[in-house]
Amino acid sequence: MSEGKKVAVVAIGGNSLIKDKQHQTVQDQYKAAKETAYHMVDMIEAGWDIAIGHGNGPQVGFILRRSEIAHKVEGMHELPLDVCGADSQGAIGYALQQNIQNELKIRGIVKPVTTVVTQVRVDPTDPAFLKPTKPIGTFMEADEAEQRKESLGWNVVEDSGRGWRRVVPSPLPVEIMELEAVKALIAAGVITITVGGGGIPVIQTDDGIIGTAAVIDKDFASAFLANKIDADMLLISTAVEKVALNFGKPNQVDIDQMTVAEAKKYLDEGTHFAKGSMEPKIKAIVGFLEQGGKEALITNPENIGRALKGETGTRIVP
Repeated sequence: MSEGKKVAVVAIGGNSLIKDKQHQTVQDQYKAAKETAYHMVDMIEAGWDIAIGHGNGPQVGFILRRSEIAHKVEGMHELPLDVCGADSQGAIGYALQQNIQNELKIRGIVKPVTTVVTQVRVDPTDPAFLKPTKPIGTFMEADEAEQRKESLGWNVVEDSGRGWRRVVPSPLPVEIMELEAVKALIAAGVITITVGGGGIPVIQTDDGIIGTAAVIDKDFASAFLANKIDADMLLISTAVEKVALNFGKPNQVDIDQMTVAEAKKYLDEGTHFAKGSMEPKIKAIVGFLEQGGKEALITNPENIGRALKGETGTRIVP
């Protein structure tokens, strides 16, 4: 990208804006975003230009829930999933960019920050569409689930004894529709929040691109973005300081550094990384490095500064 500048893509979880069940309000999420922003600005101060990708799982759940309640109580129209994704990109982007702007100002750093509402094209023939697995929205009784399946064509599953839920596919990203805009912003030194929630999933049709009901994994989307902008680093910010083998077991071992070959070996062993949390992060990083990425780092937000200096975190290299 720009001469002499180091560019990183930083992926932060949608869950990281929600500390616990007691802190789910917009104000609580804003406070959490403030904390994250502080660590992002540490990176900027250390000379990095950054593009920020983020999750949106809990937030989209809240938007859908409001939509469902408003529909039941007031007969309001329900929101399609792609629009919920766009709404969440705007709201989370707003909280992040405002907090980053405020923190930059405190430190006397002059740097623009913006959020790009980002569409990510997926392939309608992706096998994920044949096997929807991502649960979204509210729990339903069996009769309501059946009725929605009939009238709206939803895929529904019984979710571990808690009721029925809608499930949607999680296809892989194949194109970032706003890529040229994002590249231009980063080249101009703009801190850019993009591919929020993995991007709004769209598919190509004869009439142009249209939204589709799916959820793209934000780690895969951030890794995809990092390859496309030729980033120097992919940093995945998560709930743990380091990646561990045998996580949560008595024989747990923290990892300081691993190669792609080692990461693939651990993935194949299948016992180390939790399916819904660490596994997709490691897979996304392996993909990034195999596609020419230079290095990746996993750590928690408060340790980003130290991890960049090599003092903590898990570094993954080709």
